Amino acid sequence: MRKVLFATWVGAMAAFAAGPAAANDELNKMAQNPKDWVMPAGDYANTRYSKLNQITAANVGKLQVAWTFSTGVLRGHEGGPLIIGNMMYVHTPFPNKVYALDLSKDNQIVWKYEPKQDPNVIPVMCCDTVNRGVAYGDGKIFLHQADTTLVALDAKTGQVAWTVKNGDPSKGSTGTSAPLVVKDKVLVGISGGEFGVQCHVTAYDMKTGKPAWRAFSEGPDDQIMFDPDKTMALGKPVGKDSSLVTWQGDQWKIGGGCTWGWMSYDPALNMVYYGSGNPSTWNPKQRPGDNKWSMTIFARDADTGMAKWVYQMTPHDEWDYDGVNEMILSDQTMNGAPRKLLTHFDRNGLGYTLDRVTGELLVADKFDPKVNWTSGVDMNKSSPTYGRPKVIDQYSTDKQGEDHNNKGICPAALGSKDEQPGAYSPDTQLFYVPTNHVCMDYEPFKVSYTAGQPYVGATLSMYPPPGETNMGNFIAWDGKTGKIVWSINEQFSVWSGALATAGGVVFYGTLEGYLKAVDAKTGKELYKFKTPSGIIGNVTTYENGGRQYIAVLSGVGGWAGIGLAAGLTDPTAGLGAVGGYAALSNYTALGGALTVFALPQ
Repeated sequence: MRKVLFATWVGAMAAFAAGPAAANDELNKMAQNPKDWVMPAGDYANTRYSKLNQITAANVGKLQVAWTFSTGVLRGHEGGPLIIGNMMYVHTPFPNKVYALDLSKDNQIVWKYEPKQDPNVIPVMCCDTVNRGVAYGDGKIFLHQADTTLVALDAKTGQVAWTVKNGDPSKGSTGTSAPLVVKDKVLVGISGGEFGVQCHVTAYDMKTGKPAWRAFSEGPDDQIMFDPDKTMALGKPVGKDSSLVTWQGDQWKIGGGCTWGWMSYDPALNMVYYGSGNPSTWNPKQRPGDNKWSMTIFARDADTGMAKWVYQMTPHDEWDYDGVNEMILSDQTMNGAPRKLLTHFDRNGLGYTLDRVTGELLVADKFDPKVNWTSGVDMNKSSPTYGRPKVIDQYSTDKQGEDHNNKGICPAALGSKDEQPGAYSPDTQLFYVPTNHVCMDYEPFKVSYTAGQPYVGATLSMYPPPGETNMGNFIAWDGKTGKIVWSINEQFSVWSGALATAGGVVFYGTLEGYLKAVDAKTGKELYKFKTPSGIIGNVTTYENGGRQYIAVLSGVGGWAGIGLAAGLTDPTAGLGAVGGYAALSNYTALGGALTVFALPQ
C-alpha cells in the first residue's frame, strides 16, 4: 500500500513540476540591498556577510543597546529575524510564534501568529524545541512548524495563505529548519534521524503549497532523484541503486539522513546545495555498509530536484557526525585559476572545499587540531579509497563492537561544529567559524525499531579534550589552504551563528550570553555585552533611518544547552550533553529576547 500511495504522490508532483515555472528573482534583487536581511543566511550563498560599514573596527567599542523585545517563550532561540524595509519578522521556538514589528513605529507589533500545535511533538524533538527561522517570498512569510506544518503567512496581515504537512510526528518527523525560497518554490527539510525517519527535502509551490518534488536521502533512484549515469560522485557516475546497495535489506526505509540544516543556492547554476545527517541507528553494527546517502553533500537542480553530484563525507558513520551544516558559496582563485567554490565545516571535524559546479574535492583538513577519529582524507585521485576518511581503529565504535565504551573520541557527537553557521568575508577571503571543542565516550548497544519511538542505540558522555578546559573556539579559516588563521578560546561551545561585515568586524554570541565583536583580520576582541540569556541565535545586521543595527536572539538551549532548557540533570541525558555542559547553569538562565545594538547618535 505504501508503494502505491508513494507512486501516486510522486506522479502528482511530477505532473505539477512539468508546468511552467515562473522564475522569481525578487529575492535575489532584494538580497543585494544591504539595508535589509531578507533570507535566514542574508544571501543565497550563505555567506552571512553584510556590506554595511557604519560600524567599524575603530568604533564598534562604542555600541549600545538600542532596544529589546521579549518573545514570551523560553527554550532555545536559534535563527534570527528577517528585516524587509520597515518590517522585522521574529520567530520563536515551540509553539513557533511569529511577530511582525514595524521599525518605523517604535517597533510596534503589527501582527502575531501563534499556531495551536499538539504538545506531544515536544518529546519527539531530539535536541530542544528550536526553530531556525522564517523565510520570505511572494509577499509571504514561510514558517516550518515543529509539527512539520509548512505555513505561508501574508507578510502584511499575518493571515494564513496556505498550509501543508511535511511529515508525520507520530512516526518521529519534526520541523526545525528554516525554509529556503528559490524562484517559484519553497524548499524545506525534515528532522527525525533519532527516530528512524527516511528523510528528505521537499519543494512546494510558493503560491499554492502544492508539492513540486521530493528527494529522499536514501532509497531507490526514483526516490532519491538520482540519474545513475549523470549523477556524479567524485567525478564518476554513481551507478544504479547507489544507495540501496549500501544498506542491508530494507534498512534504508528507517535510514535517517535527515536534512534539518541550512540550504544554499547558486542562481547562475540553478543548483541547490545542502547536507544530510546521521544514518539510523547510532549503533553501527546494526547497519553494515556505507549507508548512502547519509552524511552527504547534495547538489540538485532547483527546478526538478534531480541530483547533479554528491559527496559522502563520513561513510558508515559510527559517531553521529551529521553532515547538515551550511554550504558556503564563494568565488575565489585557487592555484592561479578562478573557481566557483563550496566550503563546508562538518560535524566530523573536517573543513571541506569543493568545486560547486562539478563536486571535485579540493581541500579536506581538520579545523580543530584535537580531532582524532581520523588521520585525514585520502586525496589521491587514483586510490580506491579516494575521498574517504582514514579511520583510526582505536576510535572505531564499529570495530570495538557493541556494549564497549569507546573512550576519548574527538570530536563528540555534536561535532567540531553543529548547526551554528559560519560566515565568509570577501574582503579577507576568510571563513569565521563557531566551533565545539569537545570529546566523548561512546557505547553502542542493540536497539529495536518502533515507529515513533527513539531509535538511538548508544550512550554518550561529553567533556573537554584531555588537559584542556575550554569547550569551544571561534576561528578564522582559509578555505583555499585548509588552515586556521587565528583562534579564540571560549569556555563553552560557540553555538551562535557568525556575522561578517564590510566594517572589518565579525560578531558572534556565547552560551553564557555575550555578544562579542572581534577584528576580522586579527581576532582581537573589540566589544562584548551580556544579553539576558545564553546566545544560540545568529547575529544579523540591518540599516533603518540611516543607522546600522546589530540584532541577536538570546535564549539558551539547543543540544548544548538542553540540560538548562529542559531541566535535565542526569549526566547522560540529552544524548550525553547534560553532563558536559552542567556548569552552564552557573552563568546564565532561560530567556527569550531580541537585543538590538547601534552606535550612539
